Amino acid sequence: MANDMIQDIFSGQPNLTTTERAVSVALGLGIAAAAAQPRPNKILSLLALVVGVGLAVRGATGHCAVKAAAEHL
Repeated sequence: MANDMIQDIFSGQPNLTTTERAVSVALGLGIAAAAAQPRPNKILSLLALVVGVGLAVRGATGHCAVKAAAEHL
């Protein structure tokens, strides 16, 4: 099951421009780095880390599932 999920995340045709990819990676790494700092609210830090990693993966793979789904509407 985990292999299927990983395959879904990293599969698909790239649908992001070079600029979108660069911005996603830069923002994602920045948010993830900010989340790594010690904070009193651990839940918000974890949420920021997940969002940051998601943006970085989106930019690194060049595929955005949300954008692909929106194009089919």
